[in-house]
Amino acid sequence: MSANRPIVLAIAGFDPSGGAGVLADAKTFEMHQVTGFAITTANTIQTENKFYEIQWTNLSFVIRSLETVFLSYKIEVVKIGIVPTLHYLNRILSTIKLLSPSTKIIWDPVLKSTTEFEFMTIEDHLNLDKILSKIDLITPNYNEIEILFPEFFPNKIWQENKIPTSILLKGGHSTSEPGTDRLFLKNKIIDLLPSEKKCFEKHGSGCVLSASIASNLALGQTLPEACHNAKTYIEKYLSSTSTLIGYHYVQ
Repeated sequence: MSANRPIVLAIAGFDPSGGAGVLADAKTFEMHQVTGFAITTANTIQTENKFYEIQWTNLSFVIRSLETVFLSYKIEVVKIGIVPTLHYLNRILSTIKLLSPSTKIIWDPVLKSTTEFEFMTIEDHLNLDKILSKIDLITPNYNEIEILFPEFFPNKIWQENKIPTSILLKGGHSTSEPGTDRLFLKNKIIDLLPSEKKCFEKHGSGCVLSASIASNLALGQTLPEACHNAKTYIEKYLSSTSTLIGYHYVQ
C-alpha cells in the first residue's frame, strides 16, 4: 500500500454489473489515486437494466468489519450508500465517530434504485435530524430530497439553517434546470452548472459522484472544490458511452 495515498472507505452494496455500489466506488477511488477500501451492506442480484433481489448484510458483521478496519488503518473519508434502515445507518455512524471522530462522512441516500426497487423508507424525521448531524454531506437527487425533507421546497427550510448537514442536491431529475447541482452550505448556496458535454443516463451515477467527492476530500480539497471537481469527473463518465454503463477516465 502506498504511504502517499489517503484511504477512503466505501460502505455500500455489491452490484454484479459494476455500475453501482462498491465496485463503482472502487473504480472511482483508483482513478483519483486514493486507496479504496470497502465493506458491503448488501449483496444484490441485478443488471444495469433490472433489479431482482437483495440480501442485507447482518449489522453486527458490518460493525465488526468497521472496528477491524478503523483499528488497523487511518481512514480519511467514508462514503455510505444503501442501508436498510435509519437504525442501521445510525449504528454505522456512531461506530465511526467513536473510533475516528475526525473522519469525514458522506451519505448518498439511495432510497430507490433506478429500476424503482425501494431500499429504504424514511419514517422518523426527528430521528433523521440527529443522524444527519453526524454526517458532513448528503447527496440526494430531487426525488430523494422531497422524501428526506418534505418541507424543503415549500417552506425553503434551508434558509433557516434547520438542516444539520451540508447538501449537494443533484440536478439530474430537475425539470426546470436539468444538470444544475446545488451545494447547500450553512451560510450560502453554490450552483454547479453543467458543461456542454452530451451526457447520457447511467446506472449508478450517484455512486460515482459521491465516491469522487469522497476522494477529493481525502486529497485535501475543500467541500466546494471537491464537489466542483467531482462534477467534472461525473460528466466525463456520463458522456463516455451512450449505454447505462460508463467508462472511468484518469483525465
